[in-house]
Amino acid sequence: MAIILNEHTHILVQGITGNQGQFHTAQMLAYGSKITAGVSPGKGGQEVQGVPVYHSVAEAVTHERIDASVIFIPARFVKDAAYEAMEAGIKTLVIITEHVPLHDAIDIMAFARKEGVEIVGPNTFGVISPGKSKIGIMPNSIFLPGQVGVVARSGTLSYEIVSHLSKAGIGQSTVVGLGGDRIVGYSFVDILKKFEADPETQAVVLVGEIGGNAEETAADYIKGMSKPVVAFLAGKSAPPGKRMGHAGAIIERGKGTFQSKVEALTDAGAKVAALPWEVSQLLSEIMGS
Repeated sequence: MAIILNEHTHILVQGITGNQGQFHTAQMLAYGSKITAGVSPGKGGQEVQGVPVYHSVAEAVTHERIDASVIFIPARFVKDAAYEAMEAGIKTLVIITEHVPLHDAIDIMAFARKEGVEIVGPNTFGVISPGKSKIGIMPNSIFLPGQVGVVARSGTLSYEIVSHLSKAGIGQSTVVGLGGDRIVGYSFVDILKKFEADPETQAVVLVGEIGGNAEETAADYIKGMSKPVVAFLAGKSAPPGKRMGHAGAIIERGKGTFQSKVEALTDAGAKVAALPWEVSQLLSEIMGS
């Protein structure tokens, strides 16, 4: 099994005729993802990498099976694109775009809850179930099918950790990027629950960073998990009040510090790696025992 997507997931690309949409459609197809349609207003009737393009999501869903949509749309148009997909009945959205206006993101999440839609992002690298399918912008070559679930706030840091896992022969069941913006859809706890219920996933890697309380909230859930968790946290040396890369990675009023997150995760029973490449070492020890 896998979570969120598998080899049977049919995918729509919103913004497929843009530079990023075209490039990553080709990469997803090369990985084996089932891209069944694309949407680009005013460009219906074209094809991108052999994928039919429609004027609207409503038109696309009448002609093709679509289980999930990935959004490559400029930030100011993301709200309209997300609403269009949700109103057309699509239940999984992956929003790659970063810098989505805060109030737009709030509106998107509120509408998604009302419609029963699950959202990955905004500002996410996407989701990949190695050997099955991917929705997003992650590099194809570093992933290895296996039994370790990975959930992360950081894209490039996830790539580094996954690369070390794969080189150590530790494959992944599904890798999920939550997104680095202040307002995102899935939380750590949402994904941890899915991994806990997934029979294919035997252990979990949590990649966090300073700012907010997402890791502390995750720690509360980890206490009751039956599967081992290894964590790595970025931002150890970040000064308070300075944003480090992601909109959500900022320590404010003494909250969201590196140390508070390490203590919470350690108290919950998770193993916390000091360096990215130590994650694979800790997992080898845990899974080999």
